[in-house]
Amino acid sequence: MKLSKRFGLFAAAAAFTASTAVIAAPTFINILTGGTSGVYYPIGVALSQLYGNNIEGAKTSVQATKASVENLNLLQAGRGELAFALGDSVSDAWSGVEEAGFKAPLKKLRAIAGTYNNYIQVVASADSGIKTLADLKGKRISVGAPKSGTELNARAIFKAAGMSYEDLGKVEFLPYAESVELIKNRQLDATLQSSGLGMAAIRDLATTMPVTFVAIPAEVVAKIGSPAYQPGLIPAGTYEGQSADVPTVAVTNLLVTHEKVSDEVAYQMTKLMFDNLGRLATAHSAAKEIKLETATRNLPIPLHPGAERFYKEAGVLQ
Repeated sequence: MKLSKRFGLFAAAAAFTASTAVIAAPTFINILTGGTSGVYYPIGVALSQLYGNNIEGAKTSVQATKASVENLNLLQAGRGELAFALGDSVSDAWSGVEEAGFKAPLKKLRAIAGTYNNYIQVVASADSGIKTLADLKGKRISVGAPKSGTELNARAIFKAAGMSYEDLGKVEFLPYAESVELIKNRQLDATLQSSGLGMAAIRDLATTMPVTFVAIPAEVVAKIGSPAYQPGLIPAGTYEGQSADVPTVAVTNLLVTHEKVSDEVAYQMTKLMFDNLGRLATAHSAAKEIKLETATRNLPIPLHPGAERFYKEAGVLQ
């Protein structure tokens, strides 16, 4: 075989190998959630399974994190493809609110969907005598991981109620499971957690010992002065021993990605979620609140073009 012909065959083979390598390259989808005892994590696991089974070439993973603030900073840095975050944290990230944990505006963020509401759940041991927000003064309380979405919620609520951390006896910055364990061990009196209803750690606490759910009145919610915070309700019977509705604060959760995720992957992630809401609800009942008709309302950041394509096909957007 002549050298030129042989070289041509080698070149063609190399080009074919390179092209197939590009086609076969895996699509990594790392889903950023929260603590394993919260709501983000089981829904994130369900999404990971959906994507792994239905997006060609997808390699999925689920990362437990400190939730909203950490997730958004990781997305901006390209260290995740999908994340759960509270709406107020997403708004702060887009604007670059430093005291909320964002050193600069995170302009690479893009929305996939508004999902279910988080409810601020203030639960105290019955022995503590805590029944109102004012009763928390001088008491020992956990308010979530430092600068997490939960902790930022806590600051906003206490400020609206005319209080600060200095009014409390002791403040711990711990996530769900650790907070509950300290209450069980009588080392804390109460915890404030932002989560979907029926959260596993609070269910565990309520079945272990008598607890009181502390109301956050509508007038306190109004004083927060942010559209991200709306009056909500923890319905009676959500937790064992909870015999009455409890007024509280509702904050919408968002699923967020970043601009470098391809339009096709973002489209598939959005479509698969809405095509399989029943499956997500089996992972956690909070997912029952996810509605296609409300998924694009009042988003604080732009939609990803891939998600936008899905909503137009579904008739949600023009």
